[in-house]
Amino acid sequence: MSVFSHSEFHQHEQVSFFQCAKTGLKAIIAVHNTNLGPALGGCRMWAYESDEQALRDVLRLSRGMTYKAAITGLPLGGGKSVIIGDSKKTKTPDLMRAMGKAVETFGGKYIVAEDVGTSVDDMNYIYSQTKHVVGISQNGQGSGDPSPTTALGVYTGMKSAVRYRLHRSDVKGLKVAVQGLGNVGYNLCKLLAKDGAQLFVTDVQPDKVALAAQELGAKAVALNDIYSQDVDVFAPCALGAILNDATIKTLKAKIVAGAANNQLSEARHGDMLRDLKILYAPDYVINAGGLINVYYEYLSRATGKSYDRAQVVAHVQKIDETSESIFRRAEQDGISTSSAADRIAEQRFMAPAASRAA
Repeated sequence: MSVFSHSEFHQHEQVSFFQCAKTGLKAIIAVHNTNLGPALGGCRMWAYESDEQALRDVLRLSRGMTYKAAITGLPLGGGKSVIIGDSKKTKTPDLMRAMGKAVETFGGKYIVAEDVGTSVDDMNYIYSQTKHVVGISQNGQGSGDPSPTTALGVYTGMKSAVRYRLHRSDVKGLKVAVQGLGNVGYNLCKLLAKDGAQLFVTDVQPDKVALAAQELGAKAVALNDIYSQDVDVFAPCALGAILNDATIKTLKAKIVAGAANNQLSEARHGDMLRDLKILYAPDYVINAGGLINVYYEYLSRATGKSYDRAQVVAHVQKIDETSESIFRRAEQDGISTSSAADRIAEQRFMAPAASRAA
């Protein structure tokens, strides 16, 4: 399995592979860039079809975290970890403790958090082996589940896009298609429903769709039909690379704003959305709420000060102005919103390296 010549390898600082026969752990940890600070990124557990697929995912996700931290103004770098396995079948406390030992080998260069397939309880098990973890339980002096804060950030960015593209100050009566009802997706749906949006939802787990229909009045949609719904906003909140040549052509929404990481299958798909006059709220800009939340947890433990929820919310609300500035720059420069965001982020995380070289 090639690493250095991999299409998703972009000057990553470190990619490490871990295996523990006793617990069944098979994991990859990738640190993309630490120019601004230690790399922080979640641990995803997924039943990947191949080792190559897992490597591709961790390389893409770790790079995305560098851009997310930079665009959000946090003194952090980008990293990510993946565990190969079915979280519902093979995950055990011992496996997560073994993952904690793997994280500890980085000596603080990589800080782990939860992601798809992992939870607060898992972070607690990791915490027993390393202090370089965030998102632990509140009684362990952590901030708990970051999902509601991620959802708040996505909602904030979505409203910025609605204001910019549809010239509306609220979402009341708007039709929003939500793909994926995990912790973030469902919390996003609750915020939208509370403010009067009409929801169209889908998920690989029918029980989650049924719950959204019962609790939030959402309309259930088949998995492959979610793209073509006649809605105002499409919110991808599942896995990445779902915006591609085939799916983009079926979109009827005027805005794409969701929580999923790496929504664009390729960079050129940002241009494709722009050409179709679909406003894309770059994923790593609006889904940064969770990162902001765990950063302040990390900061509070490092300084000995109390975790300040109000400070977190105030920082998350800045996603509004950040999003609007990206929309305006893209329009002024005649480029896609994804390219505009990338340029701003790269300018920030590459500057420290340039100054050191000088």
